[in-house]
Amino acid sequence: MRRRKTLFRMIAIQRVLVRHSLDEVITATHFLRPLRFLFYLFPRAKDISEPLGTRIRLALIELGPIFVKFGQAISTRRDLLPPDIADELAMLQDRVPPFPADEAKAMLDAAYGQPVDEVFSRFDKEPFAAASIAQVHTAALQDGTEIIVKLLRPGVRKLIDRDLDVLYAIADLADRYWELGKRLRPLEVVAEYEKTIIDELDMMREAANTAQLKRNFEDSDKLYVPEVYYDYCRPQVLVQERIDGIPISDMDALRESGANIQMLAENGVEIFFTQVFRHNFFHADMHPGNIFVIVDDPEKPRYAAVDFGIVGTLSPMDQKYLAGNFLAFFDRDYHRIAKLHIDSGWVPPETRIDELETAVRSVCEPIFNKPLSEISFAQVMIRLFETARRFNMEIQPQLILLQKTLFNIEGLGRQLYPQLDLWKTAHPILRQWMEEQVGPRAAIRQLREDLPQIRESLRELPGIVRYLSGQIENERRLLEVSSPELASIRDLLRRQHRQRFLLASGATAIISGALIAILTTGTWPGWLLIGAGLISLYTARPGS
Repeated sequence: MRRRKTLFRMIAIQRVLVRHSLDEVITATHFLRPLRFLFYLFPRAKDISEPLGTRIRLALIELGPIFVKFGQAISTRRDLLPPDIADELAMLQDRVPPFPADEAKAMLDAAYGQPVDEVFSRFDKEPFAAASIAQVHTAALQDGTEIIVKLLRPGVRKLIDRDLDVLYAIADLADRYWELGKRLRPLEVVAEYEKTIIDELDMMREAANTAQLKRNFEDSDKLYVPEVYYDYCRPQVLVQERIDGIPISDMDALRESGANIQMLAENGVEIFFTQVFRHNFFHADMHPGNIFVIVDDPEKPRYAAVDFGIVGTLSPMDQKYLAGNFLAFFDRDYHRIAKLHIDSGWVPPETRIDELETAVRSVCEPIFNKPLSEISFAQVMIRLFETARRFNMEIQPQLILLQKTLFNIEGLGRQLYPQLDLWKTAHPILRQWMEEQVGPRAAIRQLREDLPQIRESLRELPGIVRYLSGQIENERRLLEVSSPELASIRDLLRRQHRQRFLLASGATAIISGALIAILTTGTWPGWLLIGAGLISLYTARPGS
């Protein structure tokens, strides 16, 4: 039954594409080619007076939320799209046709268990913005505080589940029969995307994400995150502070405000890398519809972000490998890039490092003949992926969200300030973060984090010493005989007992001394214990 529904959905997708005269998409898409017979079943639209960008936008809206999300994701990459198509796709960010206002009011009445007019002092039925997953209405609390009310679209979960089934069917076919399937890991990619988009359907999760981002940037003069009003939030409703700012896409208004555009673009890059590497919690849906600018001081404009339904995190290992790759790329250290790819498991371990190094150099070196401000990270990544195909490089599903976000940030930054030097802004942040991970500060921080476990081990250490002493004593008693030939064995056991005791005592003294030296103001007792511990360890050496 499920397979039948999936097949019908694939037919419906093709029918929509045909209706909008997007035949070229069908013929160019591998998995749709077997359905080309539908050309003869469904009449193709002959009128193509509408521009291609408009037809693509309308088709994506008709196809549903997942396809709209795709359009939003690529709309920021004006370096990869023709201007007319980029302009049309940008309309998907907040100008998707809304659902009826009466339906929105009925949803709120049901969510609060009372009429919405009794919950808020004002509720504006006309939508302020509408997107693929939800739409936004302006309102006011009883005390007059201006707010926005974000509502999930009715039936959106059903639509998303339907299209996820299609994506899984396509991914399964690719995994089985496509020669690149094993390397691209399509099933894992779809599973990662499913997790991301399902999380976006929970408004309480988005509220928590917003609160976390606000704490992370509480004292920042670069990014403002709105206040969340939890008392009014529900699984399908988000209520938060209304932002009074200029949409980031309104370049004319930004110029009229006198905002320092260069600083704004550079701050955007700094905010992104700070989120990824310092906070390990980043806004992963940073298209222009979710970004505003507050211009209280034109020389110090601030970003204001909304819509935190999609956030990303990385494992400590992925963080280190990514930072290392970024820095190596900046320093043109192609050997390091190749080594990091092998060490991380992104390419097979039998890959020859010299061959991978040469391939990476062939991609990157021509690019560095240009000024850094003219280097497109997206273009570099695309060419690197093409090169990596020869080395059976596997797609890392956990990094797709980050890559998408970085592409969007770069596209947004260059839209604001075409001369943006992405690397100049990011390099000091990455360098400082890497130093913090491997330097003395990192060792002290790790020791502080391990302190509870160390304390527990110290409490257990006397018991361990007593146990070892008891075991040795039992062995001594068993061997307490008068035979002269066993005298050497008894001496050996005594020496072993002494060595174990000295080793345990020395280790305890060193650990205790280190903790005292680090965590207290008076350091001389700590150093005294460390010295005593070292003497014990020296005395315990064989032959002493």
